[in-house]
Amino acid sequence: MEKVVIIGAGSWGTALGMVLAKKGHDVTLWEHNAEIAEKLSLEKENKRLLPGIKFPEKLKVTSKLEGLLDEVKYVVFSVPSQVLRGVMERVSPQICEDMLMINTAKGIEVLTGETLSNVMKDEIKGKYHKNIIVLSGPTHAEEVAQELPSTIVAAGDRENAKKVQELFNTENFRVYISEDIAGVELGGAVKNCLAIGAGIADGLGYGDNAKAALITRGIAEMIRFGKVLGANELTFSGLTGIGDLIVTCASKHSRNRFVGERLGKGENIQDILKSMVMVAEGVATVKAVYNKKIELGISMPIVEAIYEIIYKGADTKEKVKGLMTRELKEEFY
Repeated sequence: MEKVVIIGAGSWGTALGMVLAKKGHDVTLWEHNAEIAEKLSLEKENKRLLPGIKFPEKLKVTSKLEGLLDEVKYVVFSVPSQVLRGVMERVSPQICEDMLMINTAKGIEVLTGETLSNVMKDEIKGKYHKNIIVLSGPTHAEEVAQELPSTIVAAGDRENAKKVQELFNTENFRVYISEDIAGVELGGAVKNCLAIGAGIADGLGYGDNAKAALITRGIAEMIRFGKVLGANELTFSGLTGIGDLIVTCASKHSRNRFVGERLGKGENIQDILKSMVMVAEGVATVKAVYNKKIELGISMPIVEAIYEIIYKGADTKEKVKGLMTRELKEEFY
């Protein structure tokens, strides 16, 4: 059995910790807020984010950073994408050569436009790059914690991805591997943007036709974006592309879809975010993807419309009308 540290005690970090602890691994969940960490330890449950699901015996919680990674082989980063750099900076002195670093956040850093694996590489100063693995897929924390059947992808160096596959795989949590780390990361980032669009359609009262169109044309934008940035087009047909897009555009658990739904009903983005307990990664990622697509000259009209709704206060119905009345085109180009 392995010694694993999960940095970030949100719903996803907690759910992954439960998966590993139930397999018998020695798991420590790190929560930066000492008061919350103590509460989690005492209650043996994340009542705020995953109520009613008790922690396995081998899942411990701490807020202490000193010596956190001593003798640890696997460290899982499960923090919001825009704070990953700061967290990496704090723990990087404890990173060593035989340690695998597994990132589970989905997004692109707004300030730099970098993928999260590149953010991690920056903070470990050129060392152990092949030890970085991305874990991503159509997996809501609520269902994983309940041990409902789920699938996910471990992407990166093939040998190390296989180790992560073996670490996490269970009869209810099936792990595939991929060497296309760029495709897996970019699919996860863009789908969060598109999920906001799906929520906007829901909030406006549009039907299944509109959502099917958004998902399908959204995949086209995802592929165009990914190919320019070096991803394998085939990856977007898999779990971390179309699979993740379907689940996040349709599910009641999706924070990004929920944000979009409220935008579609006319609410202000600042008010929506203030009222939420968990982080909707897509809000920041929309800005990062929009900036990158402008920089590289990539056609992404859906992402552009979502950006203008969130950051420029554009009218949602007018943006949909704009998408529907654009110049006529062939489907594949």
